[in-house]
Amino acid sequence: MSSDNAIAECSEKLQRLGEELSKIQYDFKIENKPSEKYWSKRITQFGQYHGKVIEYFTQAYSLMNLVNDEESGLLLLKISKLKQLGAKFIENMEKIKQNPSIMDLKDKQQSKWSTEQKEELINSNKECLEHEKHMNVFFREFYEKNLKTK
Repeated sequence: MSSDNAIAECSEKLQRLGEELSKIQYDFKIENKPSEKYWSKRITQFGQYHGKVIEYFTQAYSLMNLVNDEESGLLLLKISKLKQLGAKFIENMEKIKQNPSIMDLKDKQQSKWSTEQKEELINSNKECLEHEKHMNVFFREFYEKNLKTK
């Protein structure tokens, strides 16, 4: 298979994954909902979304690797970090699910531990979102520079 054919095939797969990803439409907004059911659903939704994001960037890595293995290696490192951030976010949501009252805005007497758990959730959510945005910019710039004309 020629390089151009491989690039076209990878691009097609990437486009398909992008379309699938856009249908999932995960919202990173943190809701103050003190419900175990809500947090179970959020964990499931994020797991599906995050899995598809990892699949998307893995395909982007495959495409980049056909053109420039050095820059693709950087994306591979970013994918690894995204996996770690996603695992941390899920871990933090699990803690909230086990103690959903942490998210109760009416509870003015929250313990230091509860406040810290909520802050960890918010921070891990933000880190995940920001890292994913950074990866999108990184790939978009690579695509514009190396693949758009192919």
